[in-house]
Amino acid sequence: MKSFDDILAAARACTLCAGSLEPNPVVRMSPRSRILVIGQAPGSKVHASGIPWDDASGDHLLEWLAVGRATFEDPELFGILPSALCYPGKGPSGDLPPPPICERTWHGPLLDAMERPPELTLLVGMYAVRNVLGKRMKRTLTETVRAFDAFGPSHFPLPHPSWRSKTWMKKNPWFATDVLPELRRRVAQASDR
Repeated sequence: MKSFDDILAAARACTLCAGSLEPNPVVRMSPRSRILVIGQAPGSKVHASGIPWDDASGDHLLEWLAVGRATFEDPELFGILPSALCYPGKGPSGDLPPPPICERTWHGPLLDAMERPPELTLLVGMYAVRNVLGKRMKRTLTETVRAFDAFGPSHFPLPHPSWRSKTWMKKNPWFATDVLPELRRRVAQASDR
């Protein structure tokens, strides 16, 4: 069986989805990451920098989590494993969806090689929520996020923190009053061990 470090190195060198863009897998984990962030896919800015969540969505996510950039960049605390490791490119109405081959190829081996499961897994955005929760997901992402407690202490579904989420938050004020305080509590609890 390959070591975690060997699998991580192979994931970072992956070229499975080579096409219109040069592959640049963006994944940052430790075999001991306490909190795992599974998002959708790096955006174009993150693709260029190679730094996970290095964009406005990342700033918004950090605000939701109530953590600073230095804390977020510690792989012992926060592992970053997107549904697609590379930017999938532009589609007619935004970024293309993450290609399923990426998750099928890398998620299982990386998670299986960890020393212990993460204490908390944040599922950020529809693709991550659907891919991990599967049939346990509620009818919509909004319903799933509102029912966050149904997914136990180990998984926490979230909308994607893009600019669109500000409008979504205005329509769903319970997110700020009910969800964010519990999210911050769980993140702090998992970070303090």
